[in-house]
Parts: sequence; structure tokens; C-alpha cells
Amino acid sequence: MDAKQIPLTNREISWLYFNDRVLQEAADPTVPLIDRIRFLAIFSSNLDEFYRVRVATLNRLANLNQKSKQILGYNPKKLLNQIKNIVVKQERKFNNLYENIIIKQLAEEKIFILDEKQLNVARGNFVKSYFREKLLSTLVPIMLIDGAQLPELKDRAIYFFVKLTKNKKSRYALIEFPDNLSRFVVLPETNNLKFIILLDDIIRYNLEDMFFIFDHDSIEAYSIQLTRDAELDLDKELSEKFIDALSKSLVKRKKGKPMRLLYDTDMPADMLQHLVGKMGLHGESMIPGSRYHNFKDFIKFPNVGRPELEYNKYPALPVNDLSFGKSLMGLIAKKDYLISNPYQSFDYIIHFLREAAIDPKVKEISISVYRLADNSRVVHALINAAKNGKKVTCLVELRARFDEQNNIHWSNRLEEEGVRVVYGIPGYKVHSKICLVTRLEKSKLVHYACLSTGNFNEKTAQIYADHTLFTVNKKITDELAEVFKGINKGILPKGFKNLIVSPIDSRPAIYRLIDNEIKNAKAGKEAYMIFKMNSLADEQMIEKLYQASNAGVKIQMIVRGMCCLVPGVKGYSENISVISIVDKYLEHARVHVYCNGGNELIYLTSADFMTRNIDNRVEVGFPIFDENLKKEVRDIIDLQLADNTKSRDITSTNSNKYHRTRNVNPHRAQIDIYNYLKNKNI
Repeated sequence: MDAKQIPLTNREISWLYFNDRVLQEAADPTVPLIDRIRFLAIFSSNLDEFYRVRVATLNRLANLNQKSKQILGYNPKKLLNQIKNIVVKQERKFNNLYENIIIKQLAEEKIFILDEKQLNVARGNFVKSYFREKLLSTLVPIMLIDGAQLPELKDRAIYFFVKLTKNKKSRYALIEFPDNLSRFVVLPETNNLKFIILLDDIIRYNLEDMFFIFDHDSIEAYSIQLTRDAELDLDKELSEKFIDALSKSLVKRKKGKPMRLLYDTDMPADMLQHLVGKMGLHGESMIPGSRYHNFKDFIKFPNVGRPELEYNKYPALPVNDLSFGKSLMGLIAKKDYLISNPYQSFDYIIHFLREAAIDPKVKEISISVYRLADNSRVVHALINAAKNGKKVTCLVELRARFDEQNNIHWSNRLEEEGVRVVYGIPGYKVHSKICLVTRLEKSKLVHYACLSTGNFNEKTAQIYADHTLFTVNKKITDELAEVFKGINKGILPKGFKNLIVSPIDSRPAIYRLIDNEIKNAKAGKEAYMIFKMNSLADEQMIEKLYQASNAGVKIQMIVRGMCCLVPGVKGYSENISVISIVDKYLEHARVHVYCNGGNELIYLTSADFMTRNIDNRVEVGFPIFDENLKKEVRDIIDLQLADNTKSRDITSTNSNKYHRTRNVNPHRAQIDIYNYLKNKNI
């Protein structure tokens, strides 16, 4: 099979259709109203990152010569134009949804978002008082001088582009929004009516107070937001120089090449032309937007109405037989345990680390962290362990995109407190989520392992759906000890029999498992595979899956994000079906199920089927050996495959149609999983 001719969806286009699924959640009338606003915020935040990273890369590729384009297999300039067309349509859909539906439904709930033209005298006085007390001192307009260059605009900051006119003569100014105040101000309630105004409109209402020294007949202001290239060119050596380079690059990131200028569509043409001329932007960089930018701030939109306007917050469930009142290591020594966040409590992981920190028999703790919470209890437990004389080694991935600053802060803090901090293997990100506690028991060292599909981050664990395994099974713990030794020495580990470790072993190990299914299918035996992941883009892996499909292997996939594989294509993927689930929680777990001749193999992993995860990162996949836990993972996967409420069919049309099953009761996986785990404790 020729890899260049296999059916593929472009990864950027596929990602945009994933983000469209997020927009579908905002449009879904069954989603509580405040959460619909938050899905709009997620859509907006996702799109910002897409422009900062993916579109930035395409812009650099667009400068390559024709021969290089042939090597790439596509024309970056054409793709950029295609991206713009899709994004403009999505922005229109977004604006219509917010302005014509969400705003009206808030009004039905007696919640009103007012602009500067809708304030009565009393609320106007309140806004003027708020402006003078909280805002005025933070705002310094920048007057734009004719012939002078436009000042450097900060990445993703909101600005007002202001025009003052006197006798048909104009002068221009920029106002940068403060980033240390809430975007939303709740106004005094009247007759059970709730009122909210955005910071944007408070500034608009008080423009005259800011420009009173200028004689003018009219004043108008329109919001703009610039998204810059966020890619980093860094020293590959993981040393003090690397940390310094990364710290400096975070400052430079705010000054990267402009990728997208989002502007208010109501801005007059002469103002827009003046701005574009000053900035020297190209047409594909200009994205018409709404009155309000940085919609990601709406993730914190206040619910001043009924509790029912938000999703129910289900209490985290206990794990059967796993007690906070007992030694977790004592329980784990007897059998394996599985934690499924956010349905079950992340506190088990914190409790495990805290116990290790104070247990006199614990000699060593090794852990790999990728994204840490702002006030990380994981870090505090590691610091306490070091203070208690344990040998603590923490691998901190400094290149966790957009979390670099936070990780640098914590790595410095850990080193100050006596923790040995390792920065990984030169040339490879360490994306694995693994922890190993070594305990002295009866003169022997015993390893306790904690392996996860998600980050050791108590904040994201409340909204990311992941699985974490606790085990003392030597098949896993002995190999995990070798992984940590390799990371500490900067040498990539290989040759494992049980763990699937990138970048050396993942591809051949997964190919062997797929080849086994192909062999069984050709022999007339039952053969199937189920994969759940965030993203599927590696062309070689897609080609391998097409090969398995053609051999008769039944393949079911749950892919939340981008999916470059095209299901249902004759001669390639007739035996492959793909769904995507976007719901209240972010589906983040990666799960592999292999029929294996009837003796199913189940693996959990930190890796997606992306080239970077397979070939360019340190990732750890791990088998589930305990039969009860295998059944639990399989049951959860079956509940997700049965979802006919929040799942969409991924097809060649990219239509994102909801997966509906005729004459079958509605099933919503995330609700069903919660109830399934709850009933296990009864």
C-alpha cells in the first residue's frame, strides 16, 4: 500500500472540525446555558492556540520553494486559505449563536448583558464610579503619530482602536485592556433582574473621560486582538543554558510574528485600512470577529441565576475497598487498583504521595510530571518527602506547551527544597505520567507504581477523564524502574516485554499487536481492536490500520480530536468506524483493546497515535493484568461505544453528525460511567 496515496484528512482541517464539535456543544439546547457559554470560551481558546502554533508553522512553510511543497505533499498557501474560509464560517456561527441565541436565552432567565448604550442613570453612575476607582489608573492611551510605526501589540491582549474626529480630521489611539481585573462586573439588581456588563463596555462608556484634553466632535472605539507565532527555537541541550533560553523565549513569545488579527466587523473601512497599512498584514491574517474578543475569558462567566443553569457537580466517588483511613500502600500490596478521574477522587494519588513522604520504610520516590497545578499538592508532597530524608527525583518537562513558566517556577522550588530535578532526555519531550515509590520491606526493596493516562494535576483532574493504575506487579514495576534509570542517565530505554515505551519500542510493539490480529483474521479467527485516544495523525499507523481492515480485522475507534484516518473507504477502511465524544468532561484517556484470539489484552497509555508521541517523546503504555480491572476498563469503553447522545460519527464528509441508534434508549457515556462506578460501591 502506497502511504502517499492512502485516504487521509489533512490534520489542520481535521482539527478545525474537532473544534466545530466544541461549538456544537455550545449550540446544544440540552446543555445548561452557562455551560454553553463556557463551550464558546473553550472554542475561542482552542482557536487561539491553533493560530499561535499550527498556522504559525504553515506560514513558515508557505515561504518554501516549489520543490519543498512537492516534498510536503500539499501547498501551504492553499491550505492557509482553506483554513481561513472554514474559520470565517465558524466565527459567523459563533457570533450568531452568542448574539442571537445565548443573549436572548439569558434574558429569558432575567439575566441581561448590557452594553454602554443600555445603561440608565443609576447604572451609569455605578459604572462611572467603578471606572474611576478601579479602571482609570490602569489605562494609558497610546496616541498614534502619523508616519510613525504602530507600537508592538502584545500577543492575545485586547486593544481598543480609537478614532477621534474634529472637522473631518482624525487622530488615532490604542487602549490596552488591563489583564488583572475580572472581565465581568455584576451591576446592582433591580426587581429580580440581574445585570452584567463587560469591562469592554465600561471603557466605551467612559471614553470621554479618557480623551477630555482633545477637542473632538466624535469618538469611536473598536476592539482588536492580535495572535502571534508561539513556536520556539531553543537550544536542544537540557542544561542551565536551556532553562535560561526557555525563560527568555517566553518573553519573546509575546513578540512573535503576527498570525491573525481579529477585528470588530463594525469597524469602518477607513479605520480598518489605516490599521492594516500600519501593521503590514496579509489578507489571510485578517479575521472578522465580534464586538468582544478573548472570548476565552467567558470560561469564568458568573452564574447569577438558577443553579440549574450549570451542569450538576457530582461528588467524586470512592474506589471500592480503597480507604483514605488506611495505608494505601498496604492495600495496593494486596491487589491492583484503578482510579477513573473525574468520576473518582484524584485525592487517592495525593494520599499515596503523602503516605510515601512520611513512611519511614520508603527510601525513594521517582516521578515524571508534565503539567502541574498552580498550587500543586503533588509538589508539596514531594518537598515534604525530601525534608523527611527520602531520595526524591522529579522529572519536570519544561517544554509542556504554554505551561513552561509554571513548570520553571516549580522546578526551581523543588531544587531549593532538596529534590533532584531532572529535565529529561536531550531532543525528546517526556510526556509519560509515571511514579515509582521504593520501600524497604523485610530487607528487600519493593516498588509501588502509579501510572496514568493523564497529568498529575489536581485541577485538570476535575474535568479531564483519565485512568490511573496502582500496582506492585513486578512485571510492571521492574520495567518502570528501568525507565526511570534510563531517563536519569539520559539514555532511551528499550526491549521491554510488558510496558510499551516510546520512542524506541512503541511502534514495533503496537505493530506486533496489530499483526497478531491480522494473522488471526486471515486464519478465520475472531479479530478486532478498539482504540480510544485524543488524536490520530501518524500516517504509518493509519496505513497499518488500513492493512488490518483489509485483512478483515474489525476496528472501532473513539477519537476526541483530530482524526486523519478516513473510515468506510472501499479498499482501505471498510472495517473501521470512528466516533468522537465531546461532553462535560474532556475525554483524555488513551486505551487499547486487542482481541488476541479471545484472551483480550488491554493497555492504557499516555500516547496518542501522533508521530511526535510515537517517535519523538518518552511515553509509557502499560497493560492491565488484573481481570476485574480489565473488565472495568472494557465496561467503560463499551459504555462509550454505546453513546448515542454526545458522540459524533467521524466520516469522509466531516459533517460531525450525531451518532444516533434507532429504536434504542438514549445513552450518554459520561453519565452512564458515573452511575456504573457508583453502583460498583453498592
